[in-house]
Formats: sequence, C-alpha cells, structure tokens
Amino acid sequence: MIPLALSENILKVRDMLPRIFLAFILISLAEIYLLVRVGEYIGALNTVAIVVLTGIAGAALARMQGLHALYKIRTSLQQGDIPSRELMDALLILAAGVLLLAPGFISDAAGIVLLLPMGRALVRRLLLKRIRTWAGSRSVHIEISPPDHF
Repeated sequence: MIPLALSENILKVRDMLPRIFLAFILISLAEIYLLVRVGEYIGALNTVAIVVLTGIAGAALARMQGLHALYKIRTSLQQGDIPSRELMDALLILAAGVLLLAPGFISDAAGIVLLLPMGRALVRRLLLKRIRTWAGSRSVHIEISPPDHF
C-alpha cells in the first residue's frame, strides 16, 4: 500500500506532466522559429556555425566551472561544512552545460545565464525559495507531553 503523502506527490507529478510536455513543445517550436528567422537573416551556414560554436564554447566553460564547483564541494567537506550551496551551483552548471549543448538560441541564452555567477545566484535564490515553500508545507510537528497518570 502506498502511503497517503507519497500518493499525493505522485498525483501532483502526474498533473504536472502535461504542463511540462506543453512547455517542452512550445520552447522547441520557439527555438525552431528563431533558428529559421536568424537563418533567413544571416544565412543558414552562419546560423549553424553559431549554434555549433556556442555548444563547443559552452561545454568547455561548463566543464571548467563544473571542475571548480567540485573543488569547492571537496573543500567544504574537508572543512566539515555541508556544501549545499556548492552542490546547487554544481547542478546549475550541469544544467547550463546541457542547455548550451542543445541546439537553439533560447537554450543557449538560458545556459549562459546559468554559467554567469550572478545569474546562477538569482536562480539559486528562486529555487531555494521554492524548496523552502515545498518543504515547509510538508512539515511534521510532534508534541510530547507527560502522561496524565503515573
């Protein structure tokens, strides 16, 4: 039997899937539209060159920043700290690398934002706010009181 809280979470994820699918389709259509429009303006070969070069440069930058994030994680662990911020940065850098490898200008722009420390800080704050809201709504409060009789 599935616990009630888990089944509620499964239902929420299932309800989100159509929205995620729709967002994926709309972003893909916007990427294709933008690639075609830029291709009409600067030429197809130049457009393909830009997409390929941003993918290569983005992968290299994401690799460098990812290695630096891993170094910061290791340093935090050696100092006995919990590297929560560093782990979040590493995940955002990984997401940036994936976005930069995906063909398209919208995904490239999002990837570049995540590679920039200021952009990553903004996204990290938004994600942490969302996580805190989510975790806060799932708190369990336990009160222990002495028994009425001895």
